[in-house]
Amino acid sequence: MNDITIRAMSASDLEVVWAINQENVPAVGEETLKDLAKLHEQCVIALVAEVSGKIAGFCMVLLPDADYGSPNFKFFCDHLDDFIYLDRVAVTSEFQGMGIGAALYSEVAKMSDATWFALEVNTKPRNEGSLRFHAREGFVQMEELETRPGKMVSLMVKKLKG
Repeated sequence: MNDITIRAMSASDLEVVWAINQENVPAVGEETLKDLAKLHEQCVIALVAEVSGKIAGFCMVLLPDADYGSPNFKFFCDHLDDFIYLDRVAVTSEFQGMGIGAALYSEVAKMSDATWFALEVNTKPRNEGSLRFHAREGFVQMEELETRPGKMVSLMVKKLKG
């Protein structure tokens, strides 16, 4: 297996990151390149994973004070004081199953001094692979929420400190 390099996401990475994001819809939310760039500007942590110099995946993380309208994000703002929120993580199909998601999460945990690492996973439509991955990574469900008709998410957290 090739070595995975994790580095900070730059604005010049956004077109490749956007393409990976769109490849992974509906597991991640669909975005325009412009909206993804706005989200990137708000991130406290935004990382890309490279394999042999090629961007293979990414993650984007917000703090509770971000100006972000997601109902999932708002749930965590209402229920937790000290957390980081993973808005999205995606790995291109060519590199899935190589430990890239776990490497990204490990780096986020190292970079954060928050008590909780919060995120959501689709349960309707069900993202079985993501649910298994997050259980392996130590995330537990706080609540299940219907975010719009026919769309349910598992709101999950992992304790990082304390």
